[in-house]
Amino acid sequence: MFAVIHKKIFYTLSIILIALSIASLIIFGLKPSIDFTGGSMLEGYYETNAPTHDEVEAIVFAQGYDKASVRKAGENGFFIKLPTITNEEKVALESTLTINGSDFVEKQFTTVGPTLGRELATKSTFALFLVLLAIVCYVAYVFRGVTRPVSSWKYGFTAIIALAHDVIISLGFFSVLGAIRGTEIDTLFVTALLVILGYSVNDSIVVLDRVRENLLNTPEKQRKTKFIEVVGISLRETIARSLNTTFTTLLALVALFIFGGQTTHDFSLALIVGVVAGGYSSIFIAAPMLVTFFEKWPQKDEVKVEEVEVQ
Repeated sequence: MFAVIHKKIFYTLSIILIALSIASLIIFGLKPSIDFTGGSMLEGYYETNAPTHDEVEAIVFAQGYDKASVRKAGENGFFIKLPTITNEEKVALESTLTINGSDFVEKQFTTVGPTLGRELATKSTFALFLVLLAIVCYVAYVFRGVTRPVSSWKYGFTAIIALAHDVIISLGFFSVLGAIRGTEIDTLFVTALLVILGYSVNDSIVVLDRVRENLLNTPEKQRKTKFIEVVGISLRETIARSLNTTFTTLLALVALFIFGGQTTHDFSLALIVGVVAGGYSSIFIAAPMLVTFFEKWPQKDEVKVEEVEVQ
């Protein structure tokens, strides 16, 4: 199988992507939205003669809101994220947004206090760690009966490596977007990360479980000498399913990204990045990692296999 024979190439590509993602997170970090920091969000639109983004942004900055974020919402709408403001300040700001004889029509105004923002950040972090713990327990349970020629915990470890690969790349991608165009992370982004976690481990488990099944169908005396061959066969049997699942999922996400509107734009983009990374890691990282464990860190009673032809 190509992914097993040339696994070093795919390892190198993943290491580069992960290193770039971590570097971006260290240098730029992530830009939290008012969901986590607290603040106000004003959403509205112009019925006619809608101004440009730069015109609206210039007016907002001129009112003293230097840290405000202005984003387009459709053809005539705008999202304006501000530090916490009162209702009177909001009315005053709206009065200055009359441009080209067209009034700014308020659609929604939301204020999140800093205490609630910190609470959301804490709960979101806790939810991510809880899901990770649940996944580790699940993988350990599923592969509890596999001990030869690779220990069961190594199956779980490869799934976690693939999962970390997908999440780190997704975070790094949004870190770069935040530095380039001010993209912020909000509660929808956390939801997207949770979905990516589930998708990633599901895709990896499909491949790893086929390895387990094929090993159990192999005579025990031959499992050591045929292990790499079994991994290659298992990948060949599951690659079509993985690719088809990834492709059909991407079709729905791309449609959501294009037609779903501004509110789901970043959410769908995060899922697209995570699904692509998940499809890649399940084929080119998870199963080949088992072969690496088998070759480099065999069990004491294993015969180290230097090279086995993959059919």
